[in-house]
Formats: sequence, C-alpha cells, structure tokens
Amino acid sequence: MNKEKKLIPGLPSGFEDRWNKTLILKKRLLKVIESNFIKYGFDPLETPSFEITENIGSFLAEDVSNPMSDVFSFNDGEKNITLRYDLSSPLARFVAQNNQELPSIYKRYAIQNVFRNEKSGNARFREFTQADCDIVGNVNSAQANAELCNLVASTLIKCGLNTDQFTINVSNRKIIQGLIQDLKVPEDKTIKVMRAIDKLDKPGFGLKGVEDLLKKERKDKSGAITKGANLNEDQVSQILDFLKIQDLNQLKKNLTNPLTLEGIKELEELFEVLNFGKYADQVRTNFTIVRGLDYYDGFCVETNLNFKAKNNKGKEVDIGSICSGGQYNKLISRFKGVDIPGTGVSIGVDRLLFAMTQLDQVEIDQQKPVIVCVMDEKYLKNYYEILETLRKNDIYSEIFLDSKKNLGKQLTYANKRQCPVAVICGENEFKDNKITLKNLLGIKGENNQSTFPKEDLINEIKKYI
Repeated sequence: MNKEKKLIPGLPSGFEDRWNKTLILKKRLLKVIESNFIKYGFDPLETPSFEITENIGSFLAEDVSNPMSDVFSFNDGEKNITLRYDLSSPLARFVAQNNQELPSIYKRYAIQNVFRNEKSGNARFREFTQADCDIVGNVNSAQANAELCNLVASTLIKCGLNTDQFTINVSNRKIIQGLIQDLKVPEDKTIKVMRAIDKLDKPGFGLKGVEDLLKKERKDKSGAITKGANLNEDQVSQILDFLKIQDLNQLKKNLTNPLTLEGIKELEELFEVLNFGKYADQVRTNFTIVRGLDYYDGFCVETNLNFKAKNNKGKEVDIGSICSGGQYNKLISRFKGVDIPGTGVSIGVDRLLFAMTQLDQVEIDQQKPVIVCVMDEKYLKNYYEILETLRKNDIYSEIFLDSKKNLGKQLTYANKRQCPVAVICGENEFKDNKITLKNLLGIKGENNQSTFPKEDLINEIKKYI
C-alpha cells in the first residue's frame, strides 16, 4: 500500500504570513492612517480585487513587448481580468463610471491589498497593502499637492515616526520631460529613460546603475540583464549632469526648455502654499523623482525613511520609498467622454510596517487575556459565570478548553499565551464565595497567589492588567 504523500508547508516568494505582534502593529497603523485620512476630509471607497484587463491597463511592465508581464491576469471565460496592481487605476475606472453622481472635487481614500508579479526582496512583496488618498477634479494644483504633502507628514507622525526619521521628496515630471525634448530622445524611449532615472535612489543602483540603463543594458548581482534605452554618449552625459543638480535656482540657470520652466514654476507655487502650514520643513526637492508608473505627468512625490532597517539575515538594508504618488491628468481621460485630472499619494503599509517593527520607540498595546482555569468539571457553570463577569467589565478573558484539565497543563498554556493572571478556583473557593488569583507575570518563587471575596474580583484583576 502506498503511503499518503505529505505536503510540505510553504508560501510562494513575495507572500508573507503576519501574526502576533507584527499583525497587531499593522492593525494599529491601519487604524491611525484611516482616522487621519478621514480627518483631512477624504471619503472611503472600496473596489473589487479584479478589474477588466483593458480597463485597468498596465503601467508597470519593463518589457514593452509584454505589457502585462508584471501583473496577474486571467481569463474568466468571458473577458480577460487582472488583479489590481495599484488603487489609482481602479479609481480612474470608478470615476469614469460614476462621474455624474460624484462631487466636482472628489476626495477619496482606499485601503486595500494590491498584487504585482515582480521580483520580491527586502520589504518588497507581491501582495501588499496600500493606503491611498486622491483628489480628483479641476483643482488648484499647488493647493491640492500641498494638502497631500501635509497629509503624508501628519499621518507618519501619528503612526509613530519622528520628524527627523523621514523626508518627503518632491519634483515635477515636466522638468525632465523638457530636458528629454531638448536632447531629442525618441518618444518610444522616453518611458525607459524615465524609469532609469527613477531607479537612482533605489537600493543597488546609484548613478552607475542609471547610466547602464540609459545605455545598452544593466546586469544586476544575480546576473539578470535589463535592456537599456540605448541613448548616445552626449544624451547620457547631459542626463547624468542633470541628476547631480539639487538646487531649484541652479536648475533654472541650466535649463531653458519651456516645459521644464513650467515644472519649476509649479514646484515654486507648491512650496509657497506649503509654507502656510506646519510641515514645510519635511519637504525637499529631488529632481530625480519621476515615478516609474507612466501615467504621472506633473507633480511627483516620494517619502523616504532616514534610517536603515534590517532584513531577516540581520543585514542593514535601504527599503526605499514608503509613500509615493503624483499628478495624473490623462489616467481618467482614457475612458470615453471623461477628461478629469487627479493627484494622489499611496502609503506602502507593509513596507512601513517592516521598518517600524524594528523601532524601540513604537509601543504595541498587546493586552493578553485572563485565563479561567477549570479545576473541577462539576463547577463548569461557576467558571462561566466568572468569565461572563470579566467580559462584562471589558476584561480580555478566556476559559481553558482542552479536554485534559490538569492544572500544570493549564498554567503551561497560560504562560505560552503570556496571560497576566489565572483564575484558580476549586471546591473551597466556591463554598466560601471567594476567588483565587495567580499572578503569572510575577517573580518566580515568590508567593504570587491571593484569595479574596468574590465581589472584589474586578478590582483585584485590574491590579495585574
């Protein structure tokens, strides 16, 4: 007889189980994020995990010959459908579909999982949670984008970061687009150039990595080869010189293209509005930020942490941007009869979580339950009365459920669950209308047990939780 083949438990790369303290912190972060989004006047929206492929498109793929290579797509028997890879493309479809019912300026937030079929790594997952805020409508761009910068800063501070632990970097795509025009880069190479520049601050790239991507190809540490934009030496040299400029005034002296100057002017207007608020010091210009998604066409933003995190091997790594976004004027106009601009930001919740789990400054409120031990089955009703009293007073509590009820086993279980205190009552306690508590967090060897009248239960429990 063939033995049944046993399965080996495991997950595909880029996917992760989260539990215990990590999940508790994630839920705390999500609660804080959502509360602040609402405070800033954004309304909630939830869209399905799947969208019709042609509606959602794909703005991710590095391989132009296979534009859907970085997403998960399927055929449901009627249409090709795609798991959402971000929350902006579904928003565009939703706005186009419901435009007549929405206010002229639509402020929405969405907190949902997205899926990308791409290489995983340090804090890079193939399924992860995004927390997005978008402003859709014909708005004053400087005001709308300043509002998003303020929102990001206040949200991260409320999540537990100090102001010196993150920087909001802003730019405008028009600046580099103007330079690309002057360099006469062919249109079919423009997105490759943009994506090469966007890699500058990514782990393992730098100027050399960007240079390789602007030229013929780049080979990474694993040996994988990414085809480059095949620009000539003069074009590459001028782009690299541009990437070294950090000052807005210096930029104005060196570049004269009208589109570039328009982008510079928009940045100046942004900072004028930012100076009216309290978070202007958190925002810096970084002209290398162009965003890899090709639907952005103006304001761009990336928020980076000013500290390194450690991977599962204990090595310090740069986890990249934890919040990014920008302005998109043509994303919604892909749909018939609708031409509405938008701007938005997206917090990578799991990437933020990855970093914040390593900070001592983050306190996790993890209240563990009081354990009600079952000493004698004939008093089961009494144990459940105690349990009900605890829960009525909002005290986390549970009753031991194992069929084997010896006290040693119950206390071992309670210690593994990190229960602060155990209720231990037998015949004598019930006869005398008393309760016995055992402090499970006390010093080993000390007398950590006390008996008191039943009516004092709640007051006594509160000494330990």
